Amino acid sequence: MAFEYTGDGALDYFPCRYGKSKLLFRGPRRALQGDFIAAMGGTETYGKFVEHPWPALLEARLEMPVVNFGYLNAGIDVFLHELQLAAASEAAKVTVIQLLGAQNMSNRFYAVHPRRNDRFLRASSLMRSIFRGVDFTEFNFTRHMLSALKEREPEKFALLEVELQEAWLQRMTALLAKIKGRKLLLWLGEFHDPAHSDTLGHEPLMVTEAMVETLRPLVADIVRVEPSVTARSAGTTGMHFSPLEEPAAEMVPGPLVHEEIAAALAPALQPFL
Repeated sequence: MAFEYTGDGALDYFPCRYGKSKLLFRGPRRALQGDFIAAMGGTETYGKFVEHPWPALLEARLEMPVVNFGYLNAGIDVFLHELQLAAASEAAKVTVIQLLGAQNMSNRFYAVHPRRNDRFLRASSLMRSIFRGVDFTEFNFTRHMLSALKEREPEKFALLEVELQEAWLQRMTALLAKIKGRKLLLWLGEFHDPAHSDTLGHEPLMVTEAMVETLRPLVADIVRVEPSVTARSAGTTGMHFSPLEEPAAEMVPGPLVHEEIAAALAPALQPFL
């Protein structure tokens, strides 16, 4: 079988909070003192279904604590509005920020859940006026909604995509201004198994090279990781999940992708330590 299952809760993620934050990050909880690296990102940084996510692997390579501020299903909005993360970044030697897709943000067209940014809440009057006849009550998640809109109304979808890209640039600029100290961007490319294609395009969704280059003056470096075919094709090998979680596990990076991320980040971070 493709999955490993060792009982309920196959992996203990040691979920923890820092300060007055309401967000649960992956633990074990670390002391935000002394020399450490802060790692901020979404499900890929959290390392869902993976015993040793890239922050843990990076810590082993650099022999320096790497605090995992990965948050499940996060978009930029989660980190932009979390006060504790600004304080943590100021204390860190370097903050690594994973570039997240443009789909999981509130914008002029639709609103998302303030913490579960992948959850679609409601369409704006502007959205309803453009996509007439669409019943938005049938959607619970942003990715499902956007895929459906692109399939039904590809020309109108282009307007929505431009809005999301512009909002992404504004939010990222604001986030980078909020995060103090040295900052490094992690640009993780398409990590899905090649068999699992997506009509919305490659990860991170709707983020182009020109958009990322616009941010270059605001950070110390940008590390781009394009997972190898071998890593992408490994599927769920080495991951831990229950049988019911297999579809979800197929949508996140496996251990080999995490290894390649850590291998790419380690030499890029060395000059800043």
